[in-house]
Amino acid sequence: MDLTSLNDDDTPERIDALCAQAVTPAGEVAAVCIYAPFVRQAVKALEGTGVRVATVANFPAGAPDPDAAAREADAAVNDGADEVDVVLPYERYAAGDREAALEVVRAARDATAGAVLKVILETGRLGSPETIEAAAADALAQGADFVKTSTGKLQPGATPEAARAMLTAIAAAGRGGFKASGGVRTAEDAASYLALADEVLGEGWTSPATFRFGASGLLSDLLAALGVNAQAPGTGGY
Repeated sequence: MDLTSLNDDDTPERIDALCAQAVTPAGEVAAVCIYAPFVRQAVKALEGTGVRVATVANFPAGAPDPDAAAREADAAVNDGADEVDVVLPYERYAAGDREAALEVVRAARDATAGAVLKVILETGRLGSPETIEAAAADALAQGADFVKTSTGKLQPGATPEAARAMLTAIAAAGRGGFKASGGVRTAEDAASYLALADEVLGEGWTSPATFRFGASGLLSDLLAALGVNAQAPGTGGY
């Protein structure tokens, strides 16, 4: 899980609380995902925990501006981010101007050498499963380490149909990871996506290096299912 807070009213105190929740009695989450101004704070708070720090670029609008996306991604990595989630210019891609959209992915990849790059497709706006699969394949071909369903700011977010298309692209590419974000809130929701990954890519494929949930409220439900008492994150965002 990428434990997430991407709210316009986030504060240093809220980010400290999020980082404190990232290490639980059941183990640590894969990463915390926060806005860029909080990256250095999160890096310091999570030092020695094994929890990675992720942030976003070109978020949430997905502007077709590769230079701006590269600057944001580069600054985040220089501040210590381990991972950057960049938004594909999904409107351009859906309209058929795929090259302009992929310029942003290439620019972000060049700016994040040594870091994990996740490309947010905003699948709810791409339309058909065929377009979603093509976008995932194109992002992976440009060097994305993960493809991700949604910013969580628009509806629909993650859906099984979009996930299947993206996982199919990963299987065809023979590389890459998948991140489900937007509306994954319960242990039952999470289990359905894990089962889908097992179906498409085989049991044993999923791990923190290949599969993530971007969520703010899922952690509390998972801990409850495990019988672990912990304060719910309650941070919104995804």
